[in-house]
Amino acid sequence: MHIVVIGCGRVGSELAMQLSEEGHSVVVIDKNRDSFRRLTRFSGKTLVGSGFDREILLQADASHADALAAVTSGDNSNILCARIARDNYQIKNVVARIYDPQRAGIYMKLGIPTVATSLWTTKQVKRWIIPSDDAIEWSDGTDTLHLVERVVPDHLAGKPIKFFNYENDVKVVGLVRSGAGRLNVDELFSQEDDIIQCIVTNAGLTKLKSVLEGGQS
Repeated sequence: MHIVVIGCGRVGSELAMQLSEEGHSVVVIDKNRDSFRRLTRFSGKTLVGSGFDREILLQADASHADALAAVTSGDNSNILCARIARDNYQIKNVVARIYDPQRAGIYMKLGIPTVATSLWTTKQVKRWIIPSDDAIEWSDGTDTLHLVERVVPDHLAGKPIKFFNYENDVKVVGLVRSGAGRLNVDELFSQEDDIIQCIVTNAGLTKLKSVLEGGQS
């Protein structure tokens, strides 16, 4: 994947290095050249400038980006970058870091996933920019049952939540929608940007991935 990271602070640099080490094509944008010193394990590209500057985004090859994470220190800048990425460059997977959690609901309604600073981790931003990520949130003592969270891909929006269940290997136990979690999910239909929380067996990990990528159950 080609991924643009705007902001090279602690979070942005950690994210960029991890993505680069995983083999992704990564471009990091920051106004301060000295910020790039944090990139101690990085084989991607760095650009000095603003994440909403057209020339900078051209150099970042934003028109061909698969994902963009706006993780600067300013809420307004992050939201502006995210909206430009989504609306002007049609980047499919976009996420913005925010410091004011009260704004999260507003931006989610605009179709921009956000994560408040107090909850921000590299794992959570990767959940949005790489929806097929294989991360496991929790495993039981026998390592045979796992809790996983996955973003519902656009092509499966509208499917009943029960669609994601599979025999004795995958069971949807919770849903996060517009920043709010709920457990009464059996009669619901999925929407874009929903996060489903599933209990899965080892075999269920593979089955759930197949369902999310291909839409077959």
